[in-house]
Amino acid sequence: MEKRKLGFAGPEVPVVCLGGNVYGWTLPEPETFRQLHAALDVGLNFVDTADVYSRWAPGNKGGESQTIIGNWFAKTGKRKDVILATKVGMEMSEGKMGLNAAYIRQAVEQSLQRLQTDYIDIYQAHKDDSETPLEETLGAFDELVKQGKVRYIGASNYSGARLAKALETSRKHGYASYISLQPHYNLVERRDYESDLLPVVEKYQLGVIPYFSLAAGFLTGKYRSQQDTEKAARGSMVQKYLNDWGFAVVAALDEVANAHGSTPARVALAWLLAQPGITAPIASATNEKQLVDLAEAAKLKLDAESIQRLNKVSARENAAEALAG
Repeated sequence: MEKRKLGFAGPEVPVVCLGGNVYGWTLPEPETFRQLHAALDVGLNFVDTADVYSRWAPGNKGGESQTIIGNWFAKTGKRKDVILATKVGMEMSEGKMGLNAAYIRQAVEQSLQRLQTDYIDIYQAHKDDSETPLEETLGAFDELVKQGKVRYIGASNYSGARLAKALETSRKHGYASYISLQPHYNLVERRDYESDLLPVVEKYQLGVIPYFSLAAGFLTGKYRSQQDTEKAARGSMVQKYLNDWGFAVVAALDEVANAHGSTPARVALAWLLAQPGITAPIASATNEKQLVDLAEAAKLKLDAESIQRLNKVSARENAAEALAG
């Protein structure tokens, strides 16, 4: 599978990242084990998770995804075969959140224990913490890198201004620096990345691993009516796309997929891979067909006409008009 360097100083990674948010939520442990085996077989050895996954599911408390991945490592001995990314900062329980130094030190130990490993390849700030000085956060991350518990650090859900300030803070103090950004970016969520974050990504040569690359499944074409969302785990997340503009985007994906003998999901990921700064879109899978889509998307090269067709139909002015209407 094709690989790209993750940022100016990061590792080479496959061009699609397997999302671990479904582990312990819509994909129980036995099925997760089978998926991870199958993913390695097709070259998908870049996995993204977080300590908070999947706290939102009934009966869960957070840490379930990491625990399942850790159990798989323990059972198979495959830790060194996986590029593992995880995150810290979202609320795990009352008072357990943020990016202050004491909490980062506590959270990383708990993540390492759940993951049954002694190092994390890419440790990411899950969201900005405006109440903690950047010097404190980055100083704590720097300690972890020097201790060998973390190889690289990344950021998620930062504004362009705060991301730039964080990068300059690392330069000023000689701290480990973010090599990657994990933003919300896909065909129907373009504005924030393209207008606010892309200039920073290009200036500092960051790698980009966007989440919700398939817009919670909307860009696969599985949600074509209100009725399609009613029993789906992520149905509520796609409500805002169920309008003329959203359906026009899906129709364009259908057309491009038919022209390439492909699927809408593969085309949506291939479009992302053709965008400036993108290293590896993150997408999750809950069955074998979806996993095949992720692997095949890495091989799909869209022609300029197809990319322009998708750019035009998903343009923000069309989105604004549809949402206003």
